[in-house]
Amino acid sequence: MNPFIIIGLLIVLAIILAVIFEIHRELHHFQVTSYSVRSKKLRGISRDMKLLFLSDLHNWTYGQGNETLLESIRSEEPDLILVGGDMLVGKEKAVFDNALDFLRALPEICPVICANGNHEQRVKEDTKTYGDVYAGYKKALKDSGIHVLENESIRVELGSRDLVIYGLELPSASYKKFKKSPLTPREISGYFGLTEEESGKYRAGAGKEEKSYKILLAHNPAYMEAYLDWGADMVLSGHLHGGLIRVPGLGGIVTPQGFLFPKYSGEITQEGERTVIVSRGLGTHTLNIRLFNPPELISIQLGGE
Repeated sequence: MNPFIIIGLLIVLAIILAVIFEIHRELHHFQVTSYSVRSKKLRGISRDMKLLFLSDLHNWTYGQGNETLLESIRSEEPDLILVGGDMLVGKEKAVFDNALDFLRALPEICPVICANGNHEQRVKEDTKTYGDVYAGYKKALKDSGIHVLENESIRVELGSRDLVIYGLELPSASYKKFKKSPLTPREISGYFGLTEEESGKYRAGAGKEEKSYKILLAHNPAYMEAYLDWGADMVLSGHLHGGLIRVPGLGGIVTPQGFLFPKYSGEITQEGERTVIVSRGLGTHTLNIRLFNPPELISIQLGGE
């Protein structure tokens, strides 16, 4: 055989092996991604606040009992942990003890606020398949001291300024393959049961001062324009697992709904005075692939300008 062909085949084989090794490495090692977010709405608070954002664990484990992940969370010394959904896997006969045990350990560190993703929503809606599994899961979280937001909000006092955390829960139909359902700011307000007058305070460009800093936990970033138009100061999303494979300069390649090169897939973006953070997630399911896309625990230093 031509020696140049042999060399070429060896190079291709080396690249394939390197890719396989990197995928394996990224599937088993997470990183802490740190961001600093400043807002004039938070002027006057006594000190910065440390938020941790977790999403898309999908029953994954890092160390026995997720102790490696828990130790990283403790070392960050957070003031508040926000959970963006898909901590379990919503498949028939799937066991989610790992996710539940992990979540129940978090309130020992600091207050925890949790919203649902499409996997929790699937288990919740499809009682024919899952029975009362979701009810038991939710009760276990609440009994451990976790605040579970299902189209609800909670206020966190910060002296002269407050945080209001909203947990948006969209129906499972919003996650269908190759389809993006319409969503408007008014519909978002409707999910939260806000009146028209209350909605006006949150809508972008409404001209009304709202002193509270609003964080929206909204699992699916496909509807980011509606979230921002609604008036969230910070949107925290996940769902896309970083787009499976990330290309420098382009970001993630594909969404779970089958759309290519999403605008938001695993980064921080400033949209005027509003902040968008999309987590690459902590786990995977079904397609266990990550390339140039390590799992992440997001740490946010939040303070005034």
